[in-house]
Amino acid sequence: MIPVFDDTPIYHRLIIERGDVPAQVKGEAERIKRDLDRVMSAPSSFTPGLPAQRSFFG
Repeated sequence: MIPVFDDTPIYHRLIIERGDVPAQVKGEAERIKRDLDRVMSAPSSFTPGLPAQRSFFG
């Protein structure tokens, strides 16, 4: 995918100064989605009918 601002000099200067923040955010969002997909597809340890586990603070 070609960035929208690919042909603007200020965009290139910002990438040099600050890094490619949109690309970093996209990469982090993809990582989080992979982690969430993995967690959501894992077998649940919840067993209906058993009392709820008490929280650490409760």
